[in-house]
Formats: sequence, C-alpha cells, structure tokens
Amino acid sequence: MATKPQMPTYLDLLWPTLKALEDSGGSASIHELSSLVSTRLSLPDDILNELHSNGPQTEVDYRAAWARTHLKFIEAIENPSRGVWTITKIGRNIESARRTRDLVNEYRKEKFESKAEKSDPAHESNRIGSDDSQDWENELLRILQNIKPDAFERLCQRVLREEGFTRVEVTGRAGDGGIDGAGVLRVRLISFHVRFQCKRYKGSVGAREIRDFRGAMVGRADKGLFITTGVFTKEAQHEAVRDGAPAIDLVNGSELCELLKNLNLGVSTKTVQVVTPHAEFFEAI
Repeated sequence: MATKPQMPTYLDLLWPTLKALEDSGGSASIHELSSLVSTRLSLPDDILNELHSNGPQTEVDYRAAWARTHLKFIEAIENPSRGVWTITKIGRNIESARRTRDLVNEYRKEKFESKAEKSDPAHESNRIGSDDSQDWENELLRILQNIKPDAFERLCQRVLREEGFTRVEVTGRAGDGGIDGAGVLRVRLISFHVRFQCKRYKGSVGAREIRDFRGAMVGRADKGLFITTGVFTKEAQHEAVRDGAPAIDLVNGSELCELLKNLNLGVSTKTVQVVTPHAEFFEAI
C-alpha cells in the first residue's frame, strides 16, 4: 500500500529547490520553482492547496520560502533581482540531499542556536525568524481585504491604467457573470480587449470561479484577467490555461502587493545608507 504524501518540511524542500534551479538552466522565478518542486515531489492538490495560517500564502509556499532563505544562508543560491533565484557555484557543487541538510543544520547551529530556538532541526519551525517581505505583504493584504468592494475595484482600475491599459472601466453590476471591468491593452501594433475580475479573498480561489469567469467573458473579450488578494488553487491554475479554452491570466495577493510596491501606490520604500570608514585611506595620508 502506497504511503500518502505528507506536508514537506523546509528541509525536505532544500534539495528539490536546488535541482529545480539546475533543471531550469540555473535560474527560475518563484512561480516556476513552485511548480517544478511540487512536480518533483509529486505533491497532491490537497497538500498544495493548504493555506498557512488561513492565507494568503499556502503552507508549501511558506516552507519553500524558508528553504530558499536557508539555501541563501549557505550561499548555494542567490536572488539578484526580486522574484528570480539563481544557483551558485557552491550550490552546483553540493552532491546530495543529505549534504544540503547538513550544511543548513551546521549554519543554524552556528548562527541561530539559542534557548528560544532550540528544537529538532529536522522539523519545520515557525520560530526560525521573521520574513520582512512577508510581513509587509501580509499587512498590505489585511488593508486591502478591509476596504470596500467598490474601492478595491477602483484600485485595480488604477493599477491597470498604470500598467498601460487604456479605456479602463469598472462595470461590475448584478447579473454580469462576475465581470468587474474592462480595458484595452495595446502591445505595439496590436490591441487586446480585456475583461477583468477583482475579488478580495482571504482564502483560495478555485477552478469553479475561473470557469464561471471564463463563461462570462467568452465572446466579449480577447483576454481575461483575474485579480485577487488570496491565492489560486492548483486546480484553478490548471483551469486558467486549460487546452481548448481561452487563457485567463491570474494575479494573486503576493503579486498584487508587488505591483503596488513597484508602482508606489499606497506603498513606500526606504533605502538605508551604509557608511563604511576605510582605514587604508587615512593611513596613506
């Protein structure tokens, strides 16, 4: 009798992440890594769709983020640009899953061991530390989930305009099949008529919602765009690109937060100045 797959710990995800980067030619986006790692581990949908602390992130993605963080600690991978990870020479030279675990555990023992964090390093722990990027995203998502539905629709309208859409209108009304708005995206000489749906979800958006949206937009647009503060289940992601059906682009909560940050819409960033004295300069005077 086959053993039912269990929720992987972040340690379980270390080696698959390294191998996924190798298989991708040395670099991959977070979305690509998520797909490759889940395929490599043959994780079923019920595990992939389980939310971490009621969302907006899935538990697997949460643990995968910690796996990447620890691989970065041991200099096996790096992220020169946000959302894209690359494998390093050190990472390519790690020969086994066991060696990867050993390096991470050695690093944790050296750098993080304390009374507050003493635990079996072979198991996932929520006390490893705090992910600053996740903190601001969670705070922003809480704000978005608490604004009025029509305000969220206007926000999505603003985002699309900032991203180059024209004739963006919020049309959400009863009986419109879930379509909240429409716009036109011009790519050089070609224009695409787009219908979009924007929904504040604290949990998951499933395949049924994607099918309903597609049914409402077919014959009325060239493309569909679904924006949410939640996450899309694996079934929803598969349904969005199902063969024989118009493709629907998906923007989840984390991606929406990144858009708002890049567009400086309701989000500000600060650059910290680091001052370093150079003794050799003074010695040479």
